Amino acid sequence: MTEKNPGFRFDTNELQWIHYEGGPRFDYPIDYDIAVLGHQEDVGRLDLLIRWAPDAYCHFHRHVATTTSLVLEGEHHVIDIDVDGNEVHHDVRPAGTYCSGPGGDVHMERGGPEGSLVLFSMHEPTGRMFEVLDADYSILAENTIKSFIEQDRELAS
Repeated sequence: MTEKNPGFRFDTNELQWIHYEGGPRFDYPIDYDIAVLGHQEDVGRLDLLIRWAPDAYCHFHRHVATTTSLVLEGEHHVIDIDVDGNEVHHDVRPAGTYCSGPGGDVHMERGGPEGSLVLFSMHEPTGRMFEVLDADYSILAENTIKSFIEQDRELAS
């Protein structure tokens, strides 16, 4: 049996965070950061930490990759949206919640009253992770392993 190390803490301050905010084209508050933890581009695997500001969203999106998540801090909200823009399910995930699912789901995500920190592990052999959408489901941007690696390298230089 392994002893727990009570002095161990993963220091998120040492990570390179890519910051995202909304603009006038979005009618919801967008404020979140992404840190690339690791990747295997040749097999389509990407591990990210994403942190949300309190009650702020990331962009409306569709997951392409199989995605596994673990809420590390705060309360994380996932709101499934139908093609007419209606909320069909609102899942509130407290710290410790583990979820896994195939790609294809379309939703909004936001931090709770104190924000949230979530670990994501994504896998898609093509390297496509998710698509940022507008209200009519048109693709505004496609996020790939390559795009995250490039942004991470830009921050490092």
